[in-house]
Amino acid sequence: MTQLVYHYSRVATQVASLGSYAKLWSMGVSRLDVFYRRLLLTKLFIGGWGKPEDLKRIFEFRKIVGDREKCKALVSEDYPVHIDKTEEQADCHIHDGFFISPLEHLVPGILPPEAIKARFQFIVPKVWKKNRPVCIQLAGTGDHFFWRRRTLMARPMIKEAGIASLLLENPYYGYRKPKDQLRSSLKNVSDLFVMGGALILESTALLRWLEREGYWPLGMTGISMGGYMASLAVTNWPKPIPLVPCLSWSTASSVFTTGVLSKAVNWSQLEKQYAVNSVYEKEIIQLLEYCGVRLILKWIHMFSSSVRCALKKADSFKMGPEPWRRSSSLDLDNFPEGFSMTSDQTFIAGRSPGVDGAHNRHQAADRRYHLVSALGYRGASSDLPSSSPRREKTESTRFCRPSLHVESISFMKGVMDECTHMANFSVPVDTSLIIVVQAKEDAYVPRAGVLSLQEIWPGCEVRYLSGGHISAYLFKQNVFRQAIYDAFNRFCLKYPSLQ
Repeated sequence: MTQLVYHYSRVATQVASLGSYAKLWSMGVSRLDVFYRRLLLTKLFIGGWGKPEDLKRIFEFRKIVGDREKCKALVSEDYPVHIDKTEEQADCHIHDGFFISPLEHLVPGILPPEAIKARFQFIVPKVWKKNRPVCIQLAGTGDHFFWRRRTLMARPMIKEAGIASLLLENPYYGYRKPKDQLRSSLKNVSDLFVMGGALILESTALLRWLEREGYWPLGMTGISMGGYMASLAVTNWPKPIPLVPCLSWSTASSVFTTGVLSKAVNWSQLEKQYAVNSVYEKEIIQLLEYCGVRLILKWIHMFSSSVRCALKKADSFKMGPEPWRRSSSLDLDNFPEGFSMTSDQTFIAGRSPGVDGAHNRHQAADRRYHLVSALGYRGASSDLPSSSPRREKTESTRFCRPSLHVESISFMKGVMDECTHMANFSVPVDTSLIIVVQAKEDAYVPRAGVLSLQEIWPGCEVRYLSGGHISAYLFKQNVFRQAIYDAFNRFCLKYPSLQ
């Protein structure tokens, strides 16, 4: 066991020693994505993780909205939605509307006051071509107000296919942005989860309203973060519905731990809070599901005493790098009995990967690499958690405890997977109506080491574009729109009687 921990930390040291951006380029990601991210100087999560009591409430609520059967009655069929302004344009009518976010009724006080009133813009053609189709579009990162989606997506969709668009303003953006928030930089990690919970319920309220008003068929889409949020919303809808998530994937955890946006995270503040307030480590972790962080930390705690003593006495510290020339990979077979490795780079007690044997064999090496690189263990110079994790370091402990930075990354992965991983939510009613559009060299949304959407949603279609996240957003809007048209046509052919 001592040798295993030592091997684990040394392999991680070798991985972490690579230059961050050089490693991204070697993995085939877009240089434009990397360059664009370096131009943005704002930091994410400058306030930290968020209040522990808020995180607890959010995670408990996630367990409800993650099960479609449990939340059928959360938003009533006649939930009130209001139109307060109508403007006639040359090619369309633009209706401005609002309603109170259902999240405020279900989890009172969790939304900032500015975000309680949900605002939207409904853009409809002057003359309908066929039926009255409407696509709800959720906003991506930095997409404040409505002009961007209205110009790049909504108006072209009316002209090309006669599809109306309902543009919902995200909490923490535009009219709903808290006064103390700087531009698009969410202040707390918990804000992202509040946004997601609110958008799930608000999308349901709008879909019910559109049904009452006689619009059909209805669908959802979004780009980048908007794609994630649209995907979460559709998992909650009890009927077949077209879904087109663009430039998003199965979880946001990789976005903030291994993607280029991880460089914008205020890790110093997160590490400070994690170190000072033991509630995050001792209580919040216990609420996480699907993520192996809790089990990994428990395993480290379990063996910390014996490993610490063994490492203190071992001569391996004097052996230098020579043993690593003979053993360059982590032997996963030596992990404690009852643990298995999933393609989501986590340990799940008593579970085996949800993929077939051939897939396992092809990705075994990748999993070993991503286990180390995603969790970021830095080796023998760091400390293992002990029963008194905040005590002063000693010569015997400082060699084998994972660094605070590593623990913070692991915790980030855990909380992100808890609230954003599609495997933590119900599978959409008909996955054949889902068309995912992804960029092959996306540096913002890494796909390596996480479950694919095809594994979570069997039957969905994935279309890949050449290039990265930024180039796809700038130059491939027509591809996104075509995927929407295809999904709507597929729905009409398959469910003509649902009108």
